Amino acid sequence: MKVEIWSDVMCPFCYIGKRRFEEALQHFEHKNEIEIEWKSFQLNPDLETDPHISINQYLADRKGWTVDHARQMNDHVTKMAAEAGLTYNLDKAIVANSFKAHRFSHLAKKHGLGVEAEEALFKAYFTDSKNIDDNKVLAELGKQIGLDAAEVEHVLNSDAYADDVRHDIDTAQYLGVQGVPFFVLNNKYAVSGAQAVPVFEQSLAKAFGEWQQENQKPRLEIIGGPSCTPDGDCK
Repeated sequence: MKVEIWSDVMCPFCYIGKRRFEEALQHFEHKNEIEIEWKSFQLNPDLETDPHISINQYLADRKGWTVDHARQMNDHVTKMAAEAGLTYNLDKAIVANSFKAHRFSHLAKKHGLGVEAEEALFKAYFTDSKNIDDNKVLAELGKQIGLDAAEVEHVLNSDAYADDVRHDIDTAQYLGVQGVPFFVLNNKYAVSGAQAVPVFEQSLAKAFGEWQQENQKPRLEIIGGPSCTPDGDCK
């Protein structure tokens, strides 16, 4: 059964939601029958990468908050992340446009490394304070997860996978996605936000139960008669 997850690299709740979903999946008895596909979404497509501004100042300017209020909000999110086993260093995060990171993610998906790419990007942004809009940073991340660094740089120096990113964003708009993370299970059920683990567990069970019924093999009543088998045994 497929689970599609729309997210943005710079969304703090997306990383938390990823961990909570993973915990629910770990407890799910049919976890090996779940296929996960990450989808691109941009919270602020017009954001300009600026390593010289703090995330607190960026949020204050964008939301009309004071810097102190932005810091308090980030401290709250940092505590939530810690409860999920994540380390956030938001005071050192580099404000960066995520479009290039999403193109990187699509390249990784092509090589069957989509899940690994998302984890590497989230950790780079929230924990390691890396610039996710920098080609060399992304090439190094690619190398770490098993991609060819030269291929990563070649892709990022072109417009490759730009249409794939836009297609994901357009699909999200078509589905009415208002925010991320946004989980779609079996193309039938959606979970919005970094929900608690039990919510993911219940949603997985419900969606998988229906998927299993839809895809079960037909049970036939067989009337036997003379026949031949593939090994040439005819009787």
